[in-house]
Amino acid sequence: MYKPSNFSNVDERLVSLSAHIKERGAAMHANAKWEENSADRSAIVDQVMIERRAKRGFLKDPVSLDTVRDILDAARFAPSSSNTQPWKCYVLTGESRDRITSKAVDIFRAGPDKLGPEYPFFPQPLHDPFISRFNLFRGQLGDAVGVLRSDKYGRLKDVERQFRFFEAPVGMIFTMDRQLEWASFICYGCFLQNVMLAAKARGLDTCAQQIWSLQHEMLREELEFAESDMVVAGLSLGWADNSLAENNMVNNKLGIDEFVTFAG
Repeated sequence: MYKPSNFSNVDERLVSLSAHIKERGAAMHANAKWEENSADRSAIVDQVMIERRAKRGFLKDPVSLDTVRDILDAARFAPSSSNTQPWKCYVLTGESRDRITSKAVDIFRAGPDKLGPEYPFFPQPLHDPFISRFNLFRGQLGDAVGVLRSDKYGRLKDVERQFRFFEAPVGMIFTMDRQLEWASFICYGCFLQNVMLAAKARGLDTCAQQIWSLQHEMLREELEFAESDMVVAGLSLGWADNSLAENNMVNNKLGIDEFVTFAG
C-alpha cells in the first residue's frame, strides 16, 4: 500500500506516487480504487496543478525517452467524447528536433506574414474582457524578456525562440483529423493538460504552443503525415531555466467568484 504520510515533502511524495502508479499498472485505469488517504492524495494533485506554469526557456539537460514515454502513457487516459481519442503526437529530439526548428526559423524569417494557422487563434478583433487580459499578459511578458510592444524586430526574434521550442531538448507536435468537429478540441485540451501535469509531476516543465500550427506545411512534409491531419499545437518539454525573468512571471488568475455561479 502506498502511504504518502511517510514522506516529509511534496516532491518526495510525487516521486513515490509516480513509482507506485507504474508498479501497479492497473491503478491508472479509471475504475481503479486507491487506498491511500484522500487528503494526502488531493494535496499532491492540487500542488501539481498549481505549480504547473508555461516556461519559456529551458536548460540543455536531456530528458530520457523513457520518461517521455511514461508521460504520454499516463496522459493517454484523458477523457474524450465517446472515447474517440483524437490525439496524435510526434516526439522530436536530437537531429530531428534541430532540423525542424532550423527550418521553422528559416521559413518564419523568409515571410512571417505568409504563415497562417490551420484554425483561428482569436476572433478579430478580440473583445473585452479578453483583450484586456491578453494585453496585460503580453505587457508582462514583454517586460520580462526586455522587448517592448513597439520593438518589431525584438518581437520577431522572440517568436523565433518559440520555433526553437525555447531551447527545450524535447519538442512535441500534436495533430488531429481535420474532419472532426469543434468538440474534439475539448478532448484535445484534456489530453494536453494531462501531458503537462504528468511532466510536472516528474519535475519537468512545459509550454504548450499553438503557434506551431503556422508551420503546418513544413511539418506535414517533414513528419510525413496526411493532408487529412491538421496541426493542433506544439509543446516544449524539459528542465526549466528558472534564472530567466519570463519563467518567474506571476499571472493574474481569476478568483472562483469571478467565473463561477453556484445555482441551487
